[in-house]
Amino acid sequence: MKPPQKDRLTRLHRRYEEYFSGRPAVSFALQYLDGTQILLGPSSPVFRLVSRNSSGDAALDSQDRLVIGEAFMASAIDIEGDILVGMSVRGFFSDRHPVAWAKRFLPRIAEGRLRGDEKVIAAHYDNDADFFLSFLDSRHRCYTQGSFAGEAESLEDAMSRKLTTALDSLRVNPGDCVLDVGGGWGAFLEFASRRGLHITSLTLSQASADYLRSLVAQESLSTATVVRRHLFDYRPDRRFDAIVNMGVTEHLPNYAATLRSYQRLLRPGGRIYIDALAMRKRHHVSSYMSKYIYPGDASPLILHRFLREVARSPFSIEAIVDERENYYLTCKAWAQRLDKARVDVEARWGRQMYRRYSAFLWGSASGFWTGHLDAYRLHLQLPDRGDAGRY
Repeated sequence: MKPPQKDRLTRLHRRYEEYFSGRPAVSFALQYLDGTQILLGPSSPVFRLVSRNSSGDAALDSQDRLVIGEAFMASAIDIEGDILVGMSVRGFFSDRHPVAWAKRFLPRIAEGRLRGDEKVIAAHYDNDADFFLSFLDSRHRCYTQGSFAGEAESLEDAMSRKLTTALDSLRVNPGDCVLDVGGGWGAFLEFASRRGLHITSLTLSQASADYLRSLVAQESLSTATVVRRHLFDYRPDRRFDAIVNMGVTEHLPNYAATLRSYQRLLRPGGRIYIDALAMRKRHHVSSYMSKYIYPGDASPLILHRFLREVARSPFSIEAIVDERENYYLTCKAWAQRLDKARVDVEARWGRQMYRRYSAFLWGSASGFWTGHLDAYRLHLQLPDRGDAGRY
């Protein structure tokens, strides 16, 4: 595969000038299999995209973000240098895939929201739990952001602080009943159960449900219950004193329906803790993410739309807290831990799996670092009167 011709180089340099107009310039290089290197930017490259075979050459020539991501997964391209900075300029490459974008909505169109959600959740979370545990914190196994006192703090301590903050915000007492929306690998379930609360964890993932039930049995968490059911379809025989949702709002993009479910499940006067990654535009997710990480129409929280629905509901807002820095530090720690476990991860789940999630975690870290991604936590309360009004 020959390197791009002169007109191609001209277009590349013009694209560089357009992309970095109004933003700090980052110099980087594209290096082909024969050693040819194209330098973009005014100084020495901070990182290089290095082709390892003819497929890598073709991916570099495509200037397409999805194609380059797939080449990285297949080891046809490597990133040399500062990967965090490298991921931060991935928007330089095009990402126009209308067919792939439309396919995101097929599961819910073809099978309905509940069944479609189940398939979408399974695609991500029904991997071997040990794979996720290879990079999550070892104390709580929490798959959302921690709460860091400083950049040097351990991920474990940041997660303990986050869980304490969440529990304190709910203002519950031993013996109270709390609904955990999206149980994951039992971080909140175990943390709150050990403090005398009755926890019901909802999950759509069979792998998560199996893990949680095993955890409940092994740790003798007698006040914990695991239910494999969609939030919208869950009909318990009593209301809960509080609800916690850590990182699941992204999978519940119908905010009105979600808030109606919260109202149905929460007692008057009860509180809700929510945290979520966020963006400014709905469904503004890369083709790589929607194809290989979170298939389906999952969407980061759109804060202004969510707040609009809260304003129409009976809920009051007790607090909104910016969590972007915390999520950046968390994703960076996860990416570093996955890289450290690379040999074992590749041996157990394959090189492609390792590289798929390395790109995802470093890409997420760079998204929060640059402000492309946001994150928030919200504390809501249902008024303490009758049925708190109809919504």
